[in-house]
Amino acid sequence: MDSHNTKTYTSDVIRSDVAGFTLIELMVSLVLGLLISAAVIQVYIISTRTVTVQQGASEVQDSTIFALQSLENQIRIANLGNPITNINDTTKNGGVVLKGANLGNSSYADTGYLTVSAGQTGTAGANGWTGISNTNIASDQLTIQYRNITPNALFDCEGKEIVAGSSDWVIERYFVRPVAGKTAVTGSQNLVLACDSGRLSSAGIVTALGDNGEVMIPAIDQFKVLLGTLGDVNGLTYLPSSTYLNVDKPLVGDKPAITTIKLGVIVRSSTPLISNIDKTSFNVFGTDHALKTEATKYYRRSYESINLLRNARVMSVTGIPVNSN
Repeated sequence: MDSHNTKTYTSDVIRSDVAGFTLIELMVSLVLGLLISAAVIQVYIISTRTVTVQQGASEVQDSTIFALQSLENQIRIANLGNPITNINDTTKNGGVVLKGANLGNSSYADTGYLTVSAGQTGTAGANGWTGISNTNIASDQLTIQYRNITPNALFDCEGKEIVAGSSDWVIERYFVRPVAGKTAVTGSQNLVLACDSGRLSSAGIVTALGDNGEVMIPAIDQFKVLLGTLGDVNGLTYLPSSTYLNVDKPLVGDKPAITTIKLGVIVRSSTPLISNIDKTSFNVFGTDHALKTEATKYYRRSYESINLLRNARVMSVTGIPVNSN
């Protein structure tokens, strides 16, 4: 009996010696596991960051391609239906609406609906221009008008039909405003580029203008406008509306005609980035626009485009010397 018990005890001792891990082995395993986990997490973060950047770039590209193309198409038909092709701040029914005179009503009071740039004061009118932006420089507003003289129906920027041969003029204003349900604040906020359309009767009465409009670009920080004027036969001069309105009228003739419109925007993504890796300042028309401080960063890019007013042709005639021989 004693011999049998001794053998059993010895066998148990041998099994207990080879089972489990030592403390050092456990610590090494934990360290290796943590290192592998950290590497996996790092790869995940980099992958997620790349996906958000790509998604943000895609959102900005979509807004730029589709929304700006739609805007440019509308701008190109400004002054359609007006027999006067020389557009300035006094042209009745001129394609670019700068003053009440362009509406055929010099006493028009809702200047907040007209083409306005930083430095001007647009007054009166619900939802009128405020110059709101997410940069240190105020945004602009562009107002155009045209009449459908084509044999086909057209649609304004809010999707309302313009029947062929209508005697009413269509007014469209493009401006920056907060998203629906939000009020303006001092710091940065979610802004959109909207278009508000209305009608101008032959009697000079403006209707259906002054609402929040339809969203064209769902996320924007800045919208700037320059008017291209024919200063001489060799080139154009681009001016903000505030400067153009202060240009002195020459002794003979009118102010330089507006033939092109230059647009500049800072568009951002709707999806925030994981880290603050994007720029905080963007150049538009040669001027740096510093973004307001914000907690969440977005993918942003600035774009500029030049749009020729198809219905604002100005012919420059130069004298040809006569050969006396």
